[in-house]
Amino acid sequence: MTVQQINPKETVSTEEIKRPTFPLDMWYVAALGKEVQDKPLGRTLLNHSIVFYRTPDGKVSALEDRCCHRNLPLSLGTIDESGIRCGYHGMLYDGTGKCIEIPGQDKIPSRARVSAYPVKEQGALIWIWFGSEGNEEPTCEPPNYDVHNDERYHYDGDVYQYDAPFQLIHDNLLDLSHLGYVHLQTIGGDAKTHMNAEMTVEAEGDSVKVVRKMPSSTPPPTYTAAYPFKGKVDRWQEIVFHPSHLEIWTGAVDENTESLDDPERGGFHLKGFHGVTPQTEDTSFYIWTQASNPTSNQTEIMKKVIEQTALTFDEDKVVIEAQYANMKRFGKKRMIDIHVDVGANRARRIIERLKNS
Repeated sequence: MTVQQINPKETVSTEEIKRPTFPLDMWYVAALGKEVQDKPLGRTLLNHSIVFYRTPDGKVSALEDRCCHRNLPLSLGTIDESGIRCGYHGMLYDGTGKCIEIPGQDKIPSRARVSAYPVKEQGALIWIWFGSEGNEEPTCEPPNYDVHNDERYHYDGDVYQYDAPFQLIHDNLLDLSHLGYVHLQTIGGDAKTHMNAEMTVEAEGDSVKVVRKMPSSTPPPTYTAAYPFKGKVDRWQEIVFHPSHLEIWTGAVDENTESLDDPERGGFHLKGFHGVTPQTEDTSFYIWTQASNPTSNQTEIMKKVIEQTALTFDEDKVVIEAQYANMKRFGKKRMIDIHVDVGANRARRIIERLKNS
């Protein structure tokens, strides 16, 4: 990777947010594994109405959320040993979308089927493939996220639905300068320190990496509640954007004790996975996990970490949804960019290129 110079003149128009297409031929985060258990889960992703279900053998499948008989959503049905059963007349579908049983009828029409989607469960996450015409089957494996399998970390997560386009969530996560203003009671800290953090932006292929360093900082409430800092801290924020998700590694060490360039540095760590998946052109799903490395009272500290993380996302949700409502209210009024917007703008150009490829 090569460090690219920050250019505050990189701009993007509000019109780009409203285009009714999304990148295809890629895996998106569909759900947390814990969401798909003994009941069907109905979810709209990229304008596709889909039902996810898990059969007793543990396998997860995804079908279009309708029965081919009278169009009742299959998400209102029940799980069977062999698949999912419609809650209207009991038609049973297997994981390929084929109807394999019609109660009271021996002959099953060949057209009795619905569309199926490729899915794969990896660790805590369920991924779904959305392909273009001719690429309906996956051409690669879903992204791997090793943190969920790292014994040094404990994690949990949740799902948010946003009344805003997915790229506004990208913008928010790639620009953590807002922490000092939006998250004063949790992960924020001194606003001036956040706005003046040393920042580098790197780009390679379809990814963007933003690194921010804040030496000699006052640790925010979430940090002091989870870790016994002695006073001032040297703090870092590393954000890596991928078109399907972002990985954010934040944390701090006691001031002047360790190098922030050491990948094995100690201190307090938060490793966040942020699956940002379009629901429609105007709405999104934000599927997240947060991992940390408590050294004592692990259950109690992780409970605090997850609660605090959820509070920060509640605060972000209010801001992002109000932002989008105002963007619609004011139409195509031009927005200016400042120095903190470089990572977000580069991510937008990647999404635009993938949409048009």
